[in-house]
Amino acid sequence: MKRIFILLAALAVASCQQWKPAGDHIMTVWGEQLNPSSVLSEYPRPSMERPGWWQSLNGYWEYAIAPADAPKPGKWEGRILVPFAVESALSGVGRTLKEGDALWYNTVFRVNDGHRDGRVLLNFDAVDWAAEVWVNGRKAGEHTGGYTRFSLDITELLNPRGRQTLTVKVLDGTDNDRQPRGKQVSDPRGIWYTAVSGIWQSVWLERVADAHIVSYDVVPSVAEGALAVTVNAEGGEKVEITVDGNHVLADSGETALIKISDPHLWSPSDPFMYDMEIKLIQDEKPIDFVMGYAALREISAIADADGHKRLALNGEPLFQYGPLDQGWWPDGLYTAPSDEALRFDIQKTRDMGYNMIRKHIKVEPERWYWWCDKIGILVWQDMPCITDSRHNIWEVKDYGGTDWEATSEVKATYYKEWGEIIAQLKNHPSIVVWVPFNEAWAQFDTPEAVAFTKQCDPTRLVNPASGGNFVKGLEDILDHHHYPDPSMLFWDKDLVNVLGEYGGIGCPIDGHLWQTDKNWGYIEHPDGESVLKQYTEYAQTLKALKHQGCAAAVYTQTTDVEGEVNGLMTYDRKVVKMPQEALAAVNRSVIED
Repeated sequence: MKRIFILLAALAVASCQQWKPAGDHIMTVWGEQLNPSSVLSEYPRPSMERPGWWQSLNGYWEYAIAPADAPKPGKWEGRILVPFAVESALSGVGRTLKEGDALWYNTVFRVNDGHRDGRVLLNFDAVDWAAEVWVNGRKAGEHTGGYTRFSLDITELLNPRGRQTLTVKVLDGTDNDRQPRGKQVSDPRGIWYTAVSGIWQSVWLERVADAHIVSYDVVPSVAEGALAVTVNAEGGEKVEITVDGNHVLADSGETALIKISDPHLWSPSDPFMYDMEIKLIQDEKPIDFVMGYAALREISAIADADGHKRLALNGEPLFQYGPLDQGWWPDGLYTAPSDEALRFDIQKTRDMGYNMIRKHIKVEPERWYWWCDKIGILVWQDMPCITDSRHNIWEVKDYGGTDWEATSEVKATYYKEWGEIIAQLKNHPSIVVWVPFNEAWAQFDTPEAVAFTKQCDPTRLVNPASGGNFVKGLEDILDHHHYPDPSMLFWDKDLVNVLGEYGGIGCPIDGHLWQTDKNWGYIEHPDGESVLKQYTEYAQTLKALKHQGCAAAVYTQTTDVEGEVNGLMTYDRKVVKMPQEALAAVNRSVIED
C-alpha cells in the first residue's frame, strides 16, 4: 500500500525540538522513545484496508480550553500531540478538562494529490465525548460517543489546492452520570482513574470512489464450513467477494454464502484467518476495492457429563482463563504510545499461558482486536459504564439487587453507543462474549439490555451482569466476583458459571509506581516469589472450582493502574512480577486440568 504522511517540514522539525511529556509520572519505554513526527502511523483499520491513498493527521495540533458556550478562541494556548488525551503526559499538556469547558483543536494539512476524483473522508477513530468538526471554517459534522469511530465526507469543504484548516470542539462531562466513561473520574482514587478527554485515537484521511464500500459483516458457520458475508456499499451495482479462491457476486446489502473447502478453524492454539477481497462493481468494472479477513470459529455453551454448562469453542469444551485488562498507560492513559506497545500486552498475556482477556469497561482501537485475532486470544468485551454503583443496591449472593432508574436520555445514549460498539467490533473472531453491565454500575432494565445485545449480535454469548445483580431466567452466563481468593457463591446448572474477577494480589515495585502513597492491592506481598506462591495456591482452588462446574476465570489484573499495584506487570510494563515461565506453567495446568 502506498502510504503518505504529510506534515509541514517546519512543523515537524519544531515538534521534534520542543516535544516533551507533561508531568513527572513514570513512563513506558515506548513513551520514552516516542517520535512526535511519526505518531501511531500504522493503517488504523486493518479489517478493511483500502489500497491507495490515505493520510495520517496524527501529530502536533494547536489547542485551547475555553467556556463551553464561548465562540472559537481567538488565540491558541499551545500545542497538543494528537491522538493523546489532553490529560495525558504524551499530549504534552497534562491538563484536566472540566465540565462546562470546551477543548478546541486546530491543525493545518494539505491533501497531497488534490481531490479531483472521488470523495475525501475524514476519519476520527475515537473522540471523548461530544465533537463538532469544521473544515476551512465550514461545519463538517458532529458526533457523540467516546469509543467509536465516525467519518465525515469533507470533499465539498476542501479548498481547490493548498492549505486546509481543520478545527474540532470537544465537550466531555466525564463523571456526569449521563455518558459512558468507564473508569474515568474527575477525582482519581482507588479503582477509578484519571479522566480522558478529547481525541484519543487516530485521525486520518482516505480517498474513496463516488460509489464505495462502507462496511461488511461476516457470520461464520463451522457446521456448514461457510462464511455469510454482507457488504454494505454506497452506490455501485454488485459486489464481488473472494475468500479462499472462491468468488461470489452479490448485491450490496445481500448476504452471500461462501463455502470453504477443507475448512481451517480459528482457535487460540491455531489463530488461522482467511484473507478476503471485496470489489464494488459498476458497469462490469471494479470501482472500489478493500482487503479484509475472516475466520471460521464458533462459541457456544454445552453440558458436560455431570450436567455442568461449559464454554465451548468450535464444539469442544475449553476453560477460558485470562486477566482483567484495563487498557491504561501511565504516559498515554487511554492511548498506547505505539502499535508495538498495543501488541505487547496481548503477546505478553499469551506468553504467560492465558487464553483469554477480559477487556474491562473500555473499548480499544481496532488494531488491538486485530492483534488479538492474529496472536490468538479470546476476548470478553465489556460495555463502558455510565456511572458506578452509587445508584444501585449491589447484590452478589443470590438473584436480586436493584436496577438504576436511568432517565430516557441516559438509556438512549447507552443503547446508541453499545449498539455502535458491537457493530464496529463484531467481525473480530477473538471476541466471544459481550458484557453489558459490571457490578451494578449503571445497570438498568437488565432483561431489555440483554435482549438488545443479543439482537445486535446473536452469534456470541452474553454475560448479563458480571459480578452481581443477577436476574433469573437470563441466558447465558452467571458471573461471580470474589476477592482475593477464588470462590463461587452459588451455582445455577441452567447457566454457564464463571468467576469473572478474583485475585488482585498486590506487590508494589519501587521505581515503577505511579504515586508514592495510597497504593493498594486486595492482598499484598513483598516480592514476585511470594506472589507466585499465593497465585499457585489460588490456582489449586480454581481447579477444584473447575471440577464443580466453573467454566472460566478472570484474574485481576494485567498491569498495575495508577494506585492499584495488583498487576501481573508494573504500570510501565518494565517488570513482570512473577517468574514468567513458572506463571505460564501454572496457568496452562489450570486450563488443561
